[in-house]
Amino acid sequence: MVVFAFIRIRDWLPLALAAMLIVACFLIPAGDITVESAVAEAALEWPVLIIDAGHGGEDGGASAPGGTLESSINLAVAQKLDALAGLFGVETVMTRESEAIDYPAEAETTAQRKRADQSERLELINSVPNGVLVSIHQNFYPDSRPSGPQVFYADTAESAELGELTHANLLSALAPSSRRVAAPVSDDIYLMREARCTAILAECGFLSNPEESALLETDEYQMKIASVLMASYLQFFSRGDKTVT
Repeated sequence: MVVFAFIRIRDWLPLALAAMLIVACFLIPAGDITVESAVAEAALEWPVLIIDAGHGGEDGGASAPGGTLESSINLAVAQKLDALAGLFGVETVMTRESEAIDYPAEAETTAQRKRADQSERLELINSVPNGVLVSIHQNFYPDSRPSGPQVFYADTAESAELGELTHANLLSALAPSSRRVAAPVSDDIYLMREARCTAILAECGFLSNPEESALLETDEYQMKIASVLMASYLQFFSRGDKTVT
């Protein structure tokens, strides 16, 4: 897995080195945890990281001012998170690995195809023993002024704790002046409502904000987001009292 992760990440190698430093910065204050000890412990003790790149296929999600679809940014962040997880020896499952989605033949309308996709994702998520779901999204608001990340958490064991930690880390790294707080996810979000595992949804930023949207489209900023998500996962599950099942 580590070799495969390096192959995936070598195109972003300078960014990956910076990402490892960001991960280390979040891990070191957590106690006696180091990058080396995190790598050594991950494969033996930590839960499977389920990475959900929100939207995809016919569902592009929100759109940036220049026309870039949310789904493509979500996937780019998810792929970087997957590659970083591989470097730390953390097992991952991705709900999608490309913009194309293979819909069932019986799904004839866009709405039916979206429902089928969500159903398949949920089946995959709930089939993973000892899994932890991180769903990656981008925000949008009619007013172009709002900016900054926000994390939402499911009503399942340890979701609130992981969500609050991840939210605090994202604000620290990306938007230290933000007053946003982590919050329970809306019941309207099917995957988060029906997932049986620890689950958080990260709104990484606002595509409706021109300045933030421009950042979200860059490899550098995407890698920074992925590294903070990775650091939060490692920091949280390196604590001895965590017993996700």
